[in-house]
Amino acid sequence: MEFLCYHRDRPGSLPLRHELTEAHWAYMDQYEKELIARGPTFGDGGESVTGSVHIVGLPDAAAARAFAFDEPNYQAGVYRDVLLRRWRNALGRTMWDFPGGREGGNRFLVLGFGAGEPVDLEVPAGRDDELIAYGPLLSDDGTVWLGTAALVRAPDPDAARGLLTVDRYAAVEVHDWEFGGRR
Repeated sequence: MEFLCYHRDRPGSLPLRHELTEAHWAYMDQYEKELIARGPTFGDGGESVTGSVHIVGLPDAAAARAFAFDEPNYQAGVYRDVLLRRWRNALGRTMWDFPGGREGGNRFLVLGFGAGEPVDLEVPAGRDDELIAYGPLLSDDGTVWLGTAALVRAPDPDAARGLLTVDRYAAVEVHDWEFGGRR
C-alpha cells in the first residue's frame, strides 16, 4: 500500500529542523527501499521551509502512522500537523525514475482535496515529462476518493494548479517543492 505523508512545519521551528537534519535523514534511510518520493516544501519564494512530503509504500495504515509519527522532527515538535492519506501510484515509478532528473525547472507539490464524485483518477495525457508523482488520495481502506496529489515540474504555481480540474475540489494547495534526501 502506498501512503502520502505531508508534515507541515510549525512557525519558528527552522532552527530545530536544522538541528535534527541528520536524525531525520538517518530515520528516512531506514525506509530507503519503501520511498517513492520525498522532499521539502517552501514558502516565501523558496526562502523558508514549510514542510516535508514523503510518499512511501508500507504494509498497512498502522505502519504508515508509525512512519509519520515516529519521525524525529515530529517527535521534537518541528511540525504543526500531519496530512497522512492512502495514495495510489498512478505512474508506477519513483521520483528517482523521473526522466527530467533532480534538477532544472520549478517543482511543486499539488494537493487537491476532494468534494463529491472522484475526478482526475487517470494520469493526464501528454504530461509524462512534467509529472514526478501522481495519484489519488484515498481513505485508509482505499475505497473512498479524498482528492489527488502530484509532484510536478511546471513553469509556475498556476500551471501546476492547472494539472487538476480545479472546480471539482473543495480546495487546492500548491507548494514549492524540491527533491529530498541526502546531499
